[in-house]
Amino acid sequence: MNRRELLKRAAVAAVAPSTFIQPHPLWRFVFVNHATTNPFFVPARYGIADACTLFDVSSSWTGSERSDTGDMVRAMNHAIRERVDGIAISVIDPVAFNEPTARALEHGIPVVSYNADGGRGNRRLAYVGQDLYQAGLQFGARIAELVHDGDVFLFIATPGQLNIQPRIDGARDALRDSGKPIRPHVVGTGALVGAEARKVEQTYLANRRLRGMFAVDAGSTKGVAEVMRRHSLHRRGVRGGGFDLLPSTLVAIQDGLLDFTIDQQPYLQGFVPIQQLFLYQYSGGLVSPAETNTGLKFVTRANVKRYLTTQSRYEGSSPVERYPVG
Repeated sequence: MNRRELLKRAAVAAVAPSTFIQPHPLWRFVFVNHATTNPFFVPARYGIADACTLFDVSSSWTGSERSDTGDMVRAMNHAIRERVDGIAISVIDPVAFNEPTARALEHGIPVVSYNADGGRGNRRLAYVGQDLYQAGLQFGARIAELVHDGDVFLFIATPGQLNIQPRIDGARDALRDSGKPIRPHVVGTGALVGAEARKVEQTYLANRRLRGMFAVDAGSTKGVAEVMRRHSLHRRGVRGGGFDLLPSTLVAIQDGLLDFTIDQQPYLQGFVPIQQLFLYQYSGGLVSPAETNTGLKFVTRANVKRYLTTQSRYEGSSPVERYPVG
């Protein structure tokens, strides 16, 4: 390296910051969730923790264990009273969160939605999560590929709530559009994972000639996997599948008991809201949160091995932070 180039690099180093993030207030962001103890959100919470470490901010996890919008609104109101620096809310109800969202914004608190969206008139700044209706369409199209005719049961933890109802709507539309003589039946299973499995079991025992069992949430999918295993249903021609990446769901796919599940990248649903709220505060409001579709990926027996053999925070299978080489 000649002297001219050396001096040029030294000059650049002298004016360049040593790190992207400069000292800033310890901002606190609050996540208001509809199923605070549901295992689906384990990787989402890892994403929150990792983003907080990266951006040197703090967070709180609050809301409801049972999708109670009243509990969620109270948690949101508490965050507003405390004048937190940003709120991420799972908008599971079309109107319940409109007023507190507007009030938060009036107080200068940025609000983003995650995992669930669609409230009419809700002024949240952006949504981070899956396009739920489109996911339902693809879900239903896959069911129509697997089942030719007969009764198919679609399980949903909390019918009507915006985190999963659009999937049911999309699935029913896709099955109708397939033109096949498939008869879909929607069954509510409840917000608690143990109760979901019992409801799936009861449904099968009352409808032993069914041709498929599919679910639109993590807990119900786990229940479908358990019932498919217990009664050896896949060997009898019954098809099954669902959403999300609980360990028992992935093992059931590997064992040939479920046909598929859908990955919606829950880690990003925790990480990205922190990133966007941080940048909003760090830029003085110039960098606004942006709509972020966390996508859809089918997990089948052909690609499930990597999910089962890679232990990481990104799918919630390990608390350890590491780079998964290979």
